[in-house]
Amino acid sequence: MKTRPRTRVPEAGGNTPAPLGQVRSSLTRINLGRVFRAESTNYLLLLGTTLFLVLFGLVMVLSSSSVDSYLEDAGFYGGLFRQGIFAVLGIPLMLVISRLPVPFWQRVAWPALLVSCFFQCLVVFTPLGITVAGNTNWLAIGSVQFQPSEAIKVALVVWLGVLLAQKKDKLDDWRHVYIPVFGVGGGSIMLVMIGGDLGTVIIMAGILFGALFFAGVRLRMLAAPLGAGIVVGGLLAVTSENRMTRILSFAVDTCHELNGTISAACWQPLHGTWALANGGVFGVGLGNSKAKWSWLPAADNDYIFAIIGEELGLIGAIVVLLMFILLAFAFIRIMHGTTNLQIRVTTAAVMVWIIGQAMVNIGVVLGVLPVLGVPLPLISAGGTALLTTLAAIGVVLSFARSDHNLQQDAQARPVAAPVAAGPVRTAPKRGTVR
Repeated sequence: MKTRPRTRVPEAGGNTPAPLGQVRSSLTRINLGRVFRAESTNYLLLLGTTLFLVLFGLVMVLSSSSVDSYLEDAGFYGGLFRQGIFAVLGIPLMLVISRLPVPFWQRVAWPALLVSCFFQCLVVFTPLGITVAGNTNWLAIGSVQFQPSEAIKVALVVWLGVLLAQKKDKLDDWRHVYIPVFGVGGGSIMLVMIGGDLGTVIIMAGILFGALFFAGVRLRMLAAPLGAGIVVGGLLAVTSENRMTRILSFAVDTCHELNGTISAACWQPLHGTWALANGGVFGVGLGNSKAKWSWLPAADNDYIFAIIGEELGLIGAIVVLLMFILLAFAFIRIMHGTTNLQIRVTTAAVMVWIIGQAMVNIGVVLGVLPVLGVPLPLISAGGTALLTTLAAIGVVLSFARSDHNLQQDAQARPVAAPVAAGPVRTAPKRGTVR
Protein backbone atom coordinates (compact mmCIF):
# COMPACT_ATOMS: atom_id res chain seq x y z
CA MET A 1 0.00 0.00 0.00
CA LYS A 2 1.48 3.32 -1.03
CA THR A 3 1.37 6.19 1.38
CA ARG A 4 1.41 9.76 0.30
CA PRO A 5 4.42 11.82 1.44
CA ARG A 6 3.76 14.14 4.28
CA THR A 7 3.64 17.80 3.41
CA ARG A 8 4.25 20.75 5.71
CA VAL A 9 1.12 22.54 6.70
CA PRO A 10 1.55 26.32 6.65
CA GLU A 11 1.15 28.01 10.01
CA ALA A 12 -1.47 30.62 10.72
CA GLY A 13 -0.88 33.62 8.56
CA GLY A 14 0.57 31.60 5.68
CA ASN A 15 4.20 31.62 6.91
CA THR A 16 6.20 28.51 6.15
CA PRO A 17 8.96 27.57 8.65
CA ALA A 18 12.41 28.44 7.36
CA PRO A 19 14.86 25.65 6.61
CA LEU A 20 17.45 24.80 9.27
CA GLY A 21 20.34 26.27 7.24
CA GLN A 22 18.63 29.62 6.97
CA VAL A 23 17.97 29.66 10.71
CA ARG A 24 21.65 29.02 11.50
CA SER A 25 22.71 31.71 9.05
CA SER A 26 20.33 34.17 10.68
CA LEU A 27 21.62 33.36 14.15
CA THR A 28 25.20 33.83 12.94
CA ARG A 29 24.37 37.26 11.56
CA ILE A 30 22.69 38.24 14.83
CA ASN A 31 25.68 37.13 16.94
CA LEU A 32 28.18 38.93 14.74
CA GLY A 33 26.02 42.01 14.90
CA ARG A 34 26.12 41.92 18.67
CA VAL A 35 29.90 41.68 18.69
CA PHE A 36 30.50 44.55 16.30
CA ARG A 37 27.67 46.87 17.21
CA ALA A 38 28.57 50.53 17.80
CA GLU A 39 29.37 51.68 21.30
CA SER A 40 27.29 54.31 23.08
CA THR A 41 27.88 58.05 22.88
CA ASN A 42 28.88 58.10 26.55
CA TYR A 43 31.48 55.40 25.94
CA LEU A 44 33.01 57.23 22.97
CA LEU A 45 32.94 60.60 24.73
CA LEU A 46 34.78 59.27 27.78
CA LEU A 47 37.24 57.27 25.69
CA GLY A 48 37.99 60.14 23.30
CA THR A 49 38.53 62.69 26.08
CA THR A 50 40.82 60.29 27.95
CA LEU A 51 42.94 59.55 24.88
CA PHE A 52 43.28 63.26 24.12
CA LEU A 53 44.50 64.01 27.65
CA VAL A 54 46.99 61.12 27.55
CA LEU A 55 48.46 62.22 24.20
CA PHE A 56 48.54 65.84 25.32
CA GLY A 57 50.29 64.71 28.50
CA LEU A 58 52.97 62.89 26.52
CA VAL A 59 53.71 66.06 24.55
CA MET A 60 53.96 68.15 27.73
CA VAL A 61 56.06 65.54 29.54
CA LEU A 62 58.50 65.63 26.62
CA SER A 63 58.70 69.40 26.77
CA SER A 64 58.89 69.76 30.57
CA SER A 65 61.29 66.88 31.25
CA SER A 66 63.76 67.30 28.38
CA VAL A 67 66.32 69.36 30.32
CA ASP A 68 66.27 67.30 33.51
CA SER A 69 66.33 64.10 31.46
CA TYR A 70 69.41 65.30 29.57
CA LEU A 71 71.17 66.23 32.83
CA GLU A 72 70.47 62.70 34.08
CA ASP A 73 72.26 61.28 31.00
CA ALA A 74 68.99 59.87 29.64
CA GLY A 75 68.88 62.10 26.58
CA PHE A 76 66.29 64.74 25.79
CA TYR A 77 63.65 62.05 25.17
CA GLY A 78 64.25 59.95 28.30
CA GLY A 79 61.19 61.28 30.13
CA LEU A 80 59.00 60.74 27.08
CA PHE A 81 60.19 57.15 26.65
CA ARG A 82 59.47 56.32 30.30
CA GLN A 83 56.00 57.84 30.21
CA GLY A 84 55.33 56.45 26.75
CA ILE A 85 55.96 52.89 27.93
CA PHE A 86 53.29 53.23 30.59
CA ALA A 87 50.89 54.84 28.10
CA VAL A 88 51.44 51.97 25.66
CA LEU A 89 50.68 49.52 28.47
CA GLY A 90 47.86 51.51 30.04
CA ILE A 91 45.69 52.22 27.01
CA PRO A 92 45.34 48.54 25.96
CA LEU A 93 44.78 47.68 29.63
CA MET A 94 41.95 50.22 29.76
CA LEU A 95 40.35 48.76 26.62
CA VAL A 96 40.62 45.20 27.94
CA ILE A 97 39.06 46.22 31.26
CA SER A 98 36.25 47.97 29.37
CA ARG A 99 35.16 44.56 27.99
CA LEU A 100 34.64 43.01 31.43
CA PRO A 101 31.03 42.56 32.66
CA VAL A 102 29.58 44.15 35.78
CA PRO A 103 29.42 40.85 37.78
CA PHE A 104 33.19 40.52 37.42
CA TRP A 105 33.72 43.59 39.60
CA GLN A 106 31.42 42.15 42.24
CA ARG A 107 33.66 39.09 42.49
CA VAL A 108 37.02 40.89 42.61
CA ALA A 109 36.10 43.87 44.84
CA TRP A 110 37.18 42.36 48.17
CA PRO A 111 40.28 40.49 46.88
CA ALA A 112 41.54 43.58 45.06
CA LEU A 113 41.21 45.77 48.16
CA LEU A 114 42.91 43.22 50.40
CA VAL A 115 45.82 42.64 48.00
CA SER A 116 46.45 46.36 47.47
CA CYS A 117 46.36 46.97 51.24
CA PHE A 118 48.84 44.12 51.72
CA PHE A 119 51.33 45.82 49.39
CA GLN A 120 50.80 49.11 51.23
CA CYS A 121 51.63 47.31 54.47
CA LEU A 122 54.92 46.28 52.87
CA VAL A 123 55.59 49.96 52.19
CA VAL A 124 55.02 51.24 55.72
CA PHE A 125 56.04 48.23 57.85
CA THR A 126 59.02 46.74 55.99
CA PRO A 127 62.36 48.02 54.65
CA LEU A 128 60.98 47.66 51.12
CA GLY A 129 59.31 51.07 51.41
CA ILE A 130 61.08 54.05 49.83
CA THR A 131 60.83 57.59 51.17
CA VAL A 132 60.70 60.49 48.71
CA ALA A 133 60.35 64.12 49.90
CA GLY A 134 59.31 62.99 53.36
CA ASN A 135 56.62 60.57 52.13
CA THR A 136 57.06 56.80 52.39
CA ASN A 137 54.78 55.84 49.52
CA TRP A 138 56.90 53.75 47.14
CA LEU A 139 57.52 50.01 47.12
CA ALA A 140 60.69 48.56 45.60
CA ILE A 141 60.64 44.90 44.56
CA GLY A 142 63.84 44.17 42.68
CA SER A 143 64.26 46.82 39.99
CA VAL A 144 60.55 47.64 39.94
CA GLN A 145 59.19 50.60 41.93
CA PHE A 146 55.51 51.47 42.20
CA GLN A 147 52.96 53.12 44.50
CA PRO A 148 50.49 50.68 46.11
CA SER A 149 48.41 53.65 47.28
CA GLU A 150 47.41 54.24 43.65
CA ALA A 151 46.23 50.63 43.40
CA ILE A 152 44.21 51.13 46.60
CA LYS A 153 42.34 53.95 44.86
CA VAL A 154 41.18 51.63 42.07
CA ALA A 155 40.22 48.86 44.48
CA LEU A 156 38.46 51.34 46.76
CA VAL A 157 36.18 52.79 44.07
CA VAL A 158 35.14 49.29 42.93
CA TRP A 159 34.66 48.04 46.50
CA LEU A 160 32.55 51.05 47.50
CA GLY A 161 30.21 50.52 44.55
CA VAL A 162 29.69 46.83 45.36
CA LEU A 163 29.28 47.37 49.12
CA LEU A 164 26.86 50.30 48.96
CA ALA A 165 24.78 48.55 46.29
CA GLN A 166 24.41 45.56 48.60
CA LYS A 167 23.32 47.83 51.45
CA LYS A 168 21.11 50.18 49.42
CA ASP A 169 18.08 49.43 51.61
CA LYS A 170 20.03 49.96 54.85
CA LEU A 171 21.81 53.24 54.19
CA ASP A 172 19.63 55.02 56.73
CA ASP A 173 21.13 52.88 59.50
CA TRP A 174 24.45 54.34 60.66
CA ARG A 175 25.77 50.90 61.60
CA HIS A 176 25.61 49.73 57.99
CA VAL A 177 27.48 52.86 56.88
CA TYR A 178 30.03 53.68 59.56
CA ILE A 179 31.23 50.17 60.39
CA PRO A 180 32.05 48.79 56.91
CA VAL A 181 32.80 52.01 55.03
CA PHE A 182 34.81 53.87 57.66
CA GLY A 183 36.12 50.68 59.22
CA VAL A 184 37.50 48.98 56.12
CA GLY A 185 37.75 51.95 53.75
CA GLY A 186 39.04 54.26 56.46
CA GLY A 187 41.58 51.62 57.47
CA SER A 188 43.02 51.51 53.95
CA ILE A 189 43.33 55.30 54.02
CA MET A 190 45.14 55.16 57.36
CA LEU A 191 47.73 52.82 55.85
CA VAL A 192 48.57 55.57 53.37
CA MET A 193 48.55 58.18 56.14
CA ILE A 194 51.16 56.20 58.07
CA GLY A 195 53.46 56.73 55.10
CA GLY A 196 52.96 60.49 55.42
CA ASP A 197 51.38 61.20 52.02
CA LEU A 198 48.77 63.76 53.11
CA GLY A 199 47.86 64.74 49.53
CA THR A 200 46.91 61.19 48.56
CA VAL A 201 45.00 60.79 51.83
CA ILE A 202 42.90 63.87 51.04
CA ILE A 203 42.03 62.49 47.60
CA MET A 204 41.12 59.07 49.05
CA ALA A 205 38.96 60.68 51.74
CA GLY A 206 37.18 62.61 48.99
CA ILE A 207 36.53 59.32 47.19
CA LEU A 208 35.01 57.87 50.36
CA PHE A 209 32.66 60.79 51.06
CA GLY A 210 31.81 61.25 47.39
CA ALA A 211 30.70 57.63 47.08
CA LEU A 212 28.51 57.95 50.19
CA PHE A 213 26.96 61.19 48.93
CA PHE A 214 26.06 59.82 45.50
CA ALA A 215 24.78 56.61 47.08
CA GLY A 216 22.11 58.67 48.81
CA VAL A 217 23.42 58.70 52.39
CA ARG A 218 21.93 61.61 54.30
CA LEU A 219 24.18 64.61 54.84
CA ARG A 220 23.57 64.68 58.58
CA MET A 221 25.09 61.20 58.77
CA LEU A 222 28.21 62.45 56.99
CA ALA A 223 28.68 65.55 59.14
CA ALA A 224 30.21 63.78 62.16
CA PRO A 225 32.82 61.70 60.27
CA LEU A 226 33.66 64.69 58.07
CA GLY A 227 34.32 66.86 61.12
CA ALA A 228 36.40 64.11 62.72
CA GLY A 229 38.43 63.72 59.52
CA ILE A 230 39.18 67.45 59.41
CA VAL A 231 40.36 67.41 63.04
CA VAL A 232 42.58 64.36 62.48
CA GLY A 233 44.00 65.87 59.28
CA GLY A 234 44.80 69.09 61.12
CA LEU A 235 46.57 67.23 63.93
CA LEU A 236 48.62 65.21 61.45
CA ALA A 237 49.61 68.40 59.64
CA VAL A 238 50.66 70.18 62.84
CA THR A 239 52.72 67.25 64.12
CA SER A 240 54.83 67.04 60.93
CA GLU A 241 57.58 69.58 60.32
CA ASN A 242 57.56 68.94 56.56
CA ARG A 243 53.80 69.50 56.30
CA MET A 244 53.90 72.59 58.51
CA THR A 245 56.63 74.05 56.32
CA ARG A 246 54.44 73.59 53.26
CA ILE A 247 51.43 75.13 54.98
CA LEU A 248 53.40 78.11 56.26
CA SER A 249 54.92 78.68 52.82
CA PHE A 250 51.36 79.14 51.57
CA ALA A 251 51.33 82.52 53.35
CA VAL A 252 52.82 85.24 51.14
CA ASP A 253 54.74 86.99 53.89
CA THR A 254 56.72 83.84 54.77
CA CYS A 255 58.09 83.34 51.28
CA HIS A 256 60.93 85.82 51.62
CA GLU A 257 63.73 86.05 54.12
CA LEU A 258 64.97 89.34 55.56
CA ASN A 259 67.85 89.59 53.09
CA GLY A 260 65.48 89.29 50.12
CA THR A 261 66.32 85.72 49.13
CA ILE A 262 63.66 83.06 48.54
CA SER A 263 63.27 80.41 51.23
CA ALA A 264 63.55 76.75 50.20
CA ALA A 265 59.91 76.05 51.03
CA CYS A 266 58.71 78.84 48.75
CA TRP A 267 61.02 78.19 45.83
CA GLN A 268 58.64 75.85 43.98
CA PRO A 269 55.33 77.77 44.37
CA LEU A 270 56.91 81.12 43.51
CA HIS A 271 58.64 79.82 40.38
CA GLY A 272 55.39 78.13 39.37
CA THR A 273 53.60 81.46 39.63
CA TRP A 274 56.33 83.21 37.66
CA ALA A 275 56.11 80.56 34.94
CA LEU A 276 52.37 81.19 34.56
CA ALA A 277 52.94 84.94 34.47
CA ASN A 278 55.64 84.55 31.82
CA GLY A 279 53.21 82.67 29.56
CA GLY A 280 50.68 85.48 29.26
CA VAL A 281 47.71 84.85 27.00
CA PHE A 282 49.32 83.02 24.08
CA GLY A 283 52.41 81.51 25.77
CA VAL A 284 56.06 81.56 24.81
CA GLY A 285 55.67 78.58 22.48
CA LEU A 286 55.85 74.83 22.91
CA GLY A 287 59.30 73.83 24.17
CA ASN A 288 60.39 77.40 25.00
CA SER A 289 59.81 77.33 28.76
CA LYS A 290 62.48 78.96 30.93
CA ALA A 291 61.22 77.47 34.20
CA LYS A 292 62.07 73.92 33.12
CA TRP A 293 65.77 74.82 32.97
CA SER A 294 66.21 73.58 36.56
CA TRP A 295 64.33 76.54 38.01
CA LEU A 296 61.06 74.76 38.78
CA PRO A 297 61.25 71.45 40.72
CA ALA A 298 58.91 68.65 39.57
CA ALA A 299 58.24 70.53 36.33
CA ASP A 300 57.05 67.33 34.61
CA ASN A 301 54.99 66.10 37.56
CA ASP A 302 53.28 68.16 40.26
CA TYR A 303 53.90 71.48 38.48
CA ILE A 304 53.36 70.48 34.87
CA PHE A 305 50.35 72.83 34.71
CA ALA A 306 52.76 75.74 35.24
CA ILE A 307 54.74 74.63 32.17
CA ILE A 308 51.48 74.35 30.21
CA GLY A 309 50.58 77.90 31.20
CA GLU A 310 54.04 79.21 30.31
CA GLU A 311 54.39 77.53 26.92
CA LEU A 312 50.76 77.54 25.75
CA GLY A 313 49.55 80.55 27.72
CA LEU A 314 46.13 81.23 29.13
CA ILE A 315 44.52 79.62 26.09
CA GLY A 316 46.33 76.32 26.65
CA ALA A 317 45.46 76.34 30.35
CA ILE A 318 41.78 76.94 29.56
CA VAL A 319 41.81 74.07 27.05
CA VAL A 320 43.07 71.73 29.77
CA LEU A 321 40.35 72.92 32.13
CA LEU A 322 37.70 72.43 29.46
CA MET A 323 38.90 68.88 28.80
CA PHE A 324 38.53 67.98 32.46
CA ILE A 325 35.07 69.56 32.45
CA LEU A 326 34.22 67.41 29.43
CA LEU A 327 35.54 64.37 31.29
CA ALA A 328 33.28 65.19 34.24
CA PHE A 329 30.35 65.63 31.85
CA ALA A 330 30.95 62.13 30.46
CA PHE A 331 30.98 60.67 33.98
CA ILE A 332 27.74 62.47 34.86
CA ARG A 333 26.02 61.21 31.71
CA ILE A 334 26.93 57.63 32.59
CA MET A 335 25.66 58.12 36.14
CA HIS A 336 22.35 59.57 34.98
CA GLY A 337 21.88 56.91 32.31
CA THR A 338 21.84 53.95 34.70
CA THR A 339 19.52 52.58 37.35
CA ASN A 340 22.21 50.33 38.83
CA LEU A 341 23.45 51.74 42.15
CA GLN A 342 26.79 49.95 41.87
CA ILE A 343 27.49 51.62 38.53
CA ARG A 344 26.40 55.02 39.81
CA VAL A 345 28.51 54.89 42.99
CA THR A 346 31.70 53.59 41.37
CA THR A 347 31.42 56.09 38.50
CA ALA A 348 30.89 58.92 40.98
CA ALA A 349 33.90 57.78 43.03
CA VAL A 350 36.13 57.73 39.93
CA MET A 351 34.86 61.18 38.98
CA VAL A 352 35.61 62.60 42.43
CA TRP A 353 39.07 61.02 42.28
CA ILE A 354 40.14 62.28 38.85
CA ILE A 355 38.37 65.63 38.71
CA GLY A 356 39.01 66.38 42.37
CA GLN A 357 42.71 65.58 42.06
CA ALA A 358 42.95 67.72 38.93
CA MET A 359 41.37 70.66 40.74
CA VAL A 360 43.71 70.23 43.72
CA ASN A 361 46.77 70.10 41.46
CA ILE A 362 45.72 73.17 39.49
CA GLY A 363 44.78 74.98 42.72
CA VAL A 364 48.27 74.35 44.12
CA VAL A 365 49.93 75.70 40.96
CA LEU A 366 47.67 78.77 40.98
CA GLY A 367 48.53 79.41 44.63
CA VAL A 368 45.04 79.00 46.08
CA LEU A 369 46.03 75.81 47.97
CA PRO A 370 49.20 74.83 49.86
CA VAL A 371 51.58 72.39 48.19
CA LEU A 372 50.10 68.88 48.56
CA GLY A 373 52.18 66.92 46.07
CA VAL A 374 49.49 65.33 43.87
CA PRO A 375 50.01 64.94 40.09
CA LEU A 376 47.70 66.16 37.35
CA PRO A 377 45.77 63.04 36.24
CA LEU A 378 46.54 61.65 32.77
CA ILE A 379 49.02 64.47 32.07
CA SER A 380 51.76 64.49 34.72
CA ALA A 381 54.72 62.12 34.52
CA GLY A 382 54.32 59.04 36.68
CA GLY A 383 53.83 55.48 35.52
CA THR A 384 51.84 54.04 38.43
CA ALA A 385 49.47 57.00 38.51
CA LEU A 386 48.84 56.80 34.76
CA LEU A 387 48.22 53.02 34.80
CA THR A 388 45.79 53.13 37.73
CA THR A 389 43.91 56.15 36.38
CA LEU A 390 43.46 54.44 33.01
CA ALA A 391 42.36 51.25 34.79
CA ALA A 392 39.73 53.20 36.76
CA ILE A 393 38.44 54.81 33.57
CA GLY A 394 38.35 51.33 32.01
CA VAL A 395 36.01 50.21 34.80
CA VAL A 396 33.65 53.10 34.02
CA LEU A 397 33.87 52.29 30.30
CA SER A 398 32.82 48.71 31.08
CA PHE A 399 29.78 50.10 32.90
CA ALA A 400 28.88 52.38 29.98
CA ARG A 401 29.23 49.48 27.56
CA SER A 402 27.17 47.09 29.70
CA ASP A 403 24.33 49.58 30.10
CA HIS A 404 24.33 50.33 26.39
CA ASN A 405 24.23 46.63 25.52
CA LEU A 406 21.30 46.06 27.86
CA GLN A 407 19.39 48.92 26.26
CA GLN A 408 20.08 47.58 22.77
CA ASP A 409 18.95 44.10 23.77
CA ALA A 410 15.74 45.51 25.20
CA GLN A 411 15.04 47.43 22.00
CA ALA A 412 15.89 44.48 19.75
CA ARG A 413 13.74 42.00 21.68
CA PRO A 414 10.79 41.12 19.39
CA VAL A 415 7.28 41.79 20.63
CA ALA A 416 5.02 38.74 20.49
CA ALA A 417 2.31 39.16 17.86
CA PRO A 418 -1.24 38.74 19.11
CA VAL A 419 -2.77 35.36 18.29
CA ALA A 420 -5.61 35.60 15.78
CA ALA A 421 -8.90 34.77 17.41
CA GLY A 422 -10.71 31.88 15.67
CA PRO A 423 -14.36 30.90 15.87
CA VAL A 424 -15.39 30.23 19.43
CA ARG A 425 -17.24 27.02 20.09
CA THR A 426 -19.75 27.08 22.88
CA ALA A 427 -21.12 24.10 24.64
CA PRO A 428 -24.65 23.21 23.47
CA LYS A 429 -27.42 24.08 25.80
CA ARG A 430 -29.04 21.31 27.71
CA GLY A 431 -31.78 19.74 25.77
CA THR A 432 -30.47 20.76 22.35
CA VAL A 433 -29.95 18.07 19.78
CA ARG A 434 -26.87 18.62 17.63
